[in-house]
Amino acid sequence: MGLISECELVVIGGSWGGTDAVIHILSGLPITFRTPIVVVLHRQKNVESTLHEIIGRYIFLEVREVNEKEPIKGGSVYLAPSNYHVLIEKDKTFSLDVSEDVAFSRPSIDVLFESASMTYGDKVVGILLTGANSDGAEGLKSIVERGGVAIVQNPEEAENRIMPMSALAKVNAFVMNKKQIQEFLLSL
Repeated sequence: MGLISECELVVIGGSWGGTDAVIHILSGLPITFRTPIVVVLHRQKNVESTLHEIIGRYIFLEVREVNEKEPIKGGSVYLAPSNYHVLIEKDKTFSLDVSEDVAFSRPSIDVLFESASMTYGDKVVGILLTGANSDGAEGLKSIVERGGVAIVQNPEEAENRIMPMSALAKVNAFVMNKKQIQEFLLSL
């Protein structure tokens, strides 16, 4: 698919139905997949979660929740913790933030995508999946404006089309089903 010459980071966002979509896409990646992946899934606030353990049961890569000031390393899937925005610093470490909700969400997909685009520029791939609000559309726009690649799950396949449709109204993105997204990641 040759959409990007060199990818240093993959960021994925989703909401309603997003957990199943993430598992479906990432379950096909081998343990040798080296590009770091950061995932924001909308979920309940202030609830102890084992979502990273649940996702980890289905994929070969290590899945962990983001920790403050943790360096981003290949071969890992990082999951935004409940009730924290995840930002990526210029030194390629994580920062956690409890500022106001964005698009009614914390963690916010927009916050992650925008900070990833500022740090990684044209070496980031943003993938927006199924969801029930417009979070992620502005972030994908930021990725495209800095030369990165934007992929949106085909709304016809999405469990909820609002998120993919909101993104497609703002940005010219590649539209792919889950299998095609998986194949694209394998081509990196």
